[in-house]
Formats: sequence, C-alpha cells, structure tokens
Amino acid sequence: MTKLRSILFVTAFGLTAMLPAQATDMGMASTAKPSAQMAHAEGVIKALDAKAGTVTLAHGPVQELKWPAMTMAFRLAKPELAKGLTVGKKVTFEFQSQGMAAVITAIKVSG
Repeated sequence: MTKLRSILFVTAFGLTAMLPAQATDMGMASTAKPSAQMAHAEGVIKALDAKAGTVTLAHGPVQELKWPAMTMAFRLAKPELAKGLTVGKKVTFEFQSQGMAAVITAIKVSG
C-alpha cells in the first residue's frame, strides 16, 4: 500500500508541475505584462502639473498604436521635461505606451 501511495504522489506532483507549461502552450492567458511600445504624436497642452510630473494633451491620432485623437494625461519620464511648457502650446512628443499608461520621454514646443 505504501508503494502505491508513493506512485500516486509522484504522479500527482508531476502532473501539477506540468500544468503551467501546458496552459502556456495551449494559448491560455499569461500574467506577463506586454512590453512598452514607442510612439510619436502632436498635440496641444491642456493642463500641466510639473509638481506631479504630468501633462494633459489633446493629441491627434497615434499611428503606431492605432489610437484615435483624444485628450489624456501623460506622465513625464523626467521632471525637467516640463521646462518651457505652458498650457495652450502646440507640441510634438515621443512616449512609451504600455496599454493606456503612457510616459513621455521627449517633448518639444512646435509653434
């Protein structure tokens, strides 16, 4: 009986250890986050909070991400990116996107 229990335990443990690999192979949802994607856009500054490190932009379509034009808040990668920015200015910017979370890595007043 002890030998039978040992065999059952080993078999059950082995099957349990295989489940995560099988779930991945079968196309089941993964908990891994998608990688960040670089994108570029043009927009108008609607709000700026240098202290919080955010800027709200009404931007045009973003081709790389297939986003339509919209107004949204972006986080600034570095506080110094806010230097020279004011509400109402047109800007061009580069950002990293992971889902709808976006971080501006470069921004320039365009006119």
